[in-house]
Amino acid sequence: MACFIVPATEAIVTTVIQKVAAKKESADNKNSGEMKLSFADKLKWLNGMLWGGSGLLAFEHVWHGEVTPFFPFLTAANDPADTAEMLHEMATSGSAMAILVTAVWAGLVIASNKITASVNKSEKKAGATA
Repeated sequence: MACFIVPATEAIVTTVIQKVAAKKESADNKNSGEMKLSFADKLKWLNGMLWGGSGLLAFEHVWHGEVTPFFPFLTAANDPADTAEMLHEMATSGSAMAILVTAVWAGLVIASNKITASVNKSEKKAGATA
């Protein structure tokens, strides 16, 4: 019913953090000659996954008539029993989706850090032998 609200809320928070980090990193920009992705760039990946997933889920809920263009917007908010079910769904399904997306992103970040470290190490070796 409203499970998309949890990852959408996380997307809002991480988008703000990304904007702040991007400003800070551009102010602290130091070229070391090494290949490195900034934290803001990596947060952009998470934001894309969260916004994309939340958007698709919201569309699916609109398609099934669970979200309406008039107040209270969520059909489950009309009835207290449905509201309790909606909050339970947000706490279980919505949280699980947000945690899973964040875990996949963390895996991507770890992989990209290992790849860039490997590339930088091989470039240093090549530069030392040249």
